Amino acid sequence: MRTFTPTGASVDRKWHVIDAKDRVLGRVATAAARLLQGKHKVTYVPFLDRGDHVIIVNASTVRLTGRKEDQKIYRYHSGYEGGLREERARVVRHKSPVRIVEEAVRGMLPKTKMGNAMYRKLKVYARADHGHVAQKPQSFEVS
Repeated sequence: MRTFTPTGASVDRKWHVIDAKDRVLGRVATAAARLLQGKHKVTYVPFLDRGDHVIIVNASTVRLTGRKEDQKIYRYHSGYEGGLREERARVVRHKSPVRIVEEAVRGMLPKTKMGNAMYRKLKVYARADHGHVAQKPQSFEVS
């Protein structure tokens, strides 16, 4: 008997919507990373990108546990000498609430070209409305 090996051409991609309203950031990010990688499918193989598209709405109301709102630090560098910038999660949430969710999901994906391709299938919105109604996304419940 032969072993079935899926190919890249036989990918059936679906669209999922995750509502992050009052959900814990790590739970939402884990569910999204799992869907993006395709680990929920029977045909999962680690060397092919067989994941689905994920839309996360209400990113501005995602919950951070403990004292992360004041203690968690987001860093970025301008590229110039002494250009390291640090901001607390509270400030980042005020400036760009989408960035909190995007960075959490990005950190859970592989650090390869395939991981970058998976990340491009992620769409995050601060509010409840999104422009992907034509794709007929299915609601995905996060525990």
